[in-house]
Amino acid sequence: MKHSPALARLIDALHALPGIGPKTAQRMAFRLLQDGREGARELSSAITGALGAVGRCTRCRMLTEGELCLVCASPQRDSALLCVVESPADVVAVEASASFRGRYFVLMGHLSPLDGIGPEQLGLAQFEQLLVAGEVREVILATNPTVEGEATAHFLSGLAQKHGLRATRIAHGVPIGGELEYVDGGTLAHALQGRQSVF
Repeated sequence: MKHSPALARLIDALHALPGIGPKTAQRMAFRLLQDGREGARELSSAITGALGAVGRCTRCRMLTEGELCLVCASPQRDSALLCVVESPADVVAVEASASFRGRYFVLMGHLSPLDGIGPEQLGLAQFEQLLVAGEVREVILATNPTVEGEATAHFLSGLAQKHGLRATRIAHGVPIGGELEYVDGGTLAHALQGRQSVF
């Protein structure tokens, strides 16, 4: 069945969200228009407000409403530690661990030449300015353990070394509470390569 232009546009817009398939997008659109109109207006208002108010931190590129995000503006953070992540969601994940007190640099992606994503798109000129400024002593590479994430981490470690800084990579391996028989081969290989002394 063909939808009206306005309904089709709404379904297409919802389908563009990550993890939303065409059927789910259609169900969401019907729900919003059928008996969720007040919620739909609130959602529309919230999206419009966020688009107008939220930008990027001038220092780390995190999403924020001010010039600096809360982490960069905090004097309690250790500016010698710089954790590089791929997305704002990664910052939230690291912060939830309550184990890191340094600052961040958000790439907003990873190197992917086939998709036209190079150093310029990831703000690496701005990243190098942070390294040159002299506050950073260690660059912690927390990109995802994918082929692109590993390539990005390798590229960034080269930039850190060029400026005489220590570059470290977050550990990847067997999760706490996991059983070896259920861990995939790639994860187990990472765990074996990143093994540490117990003494």
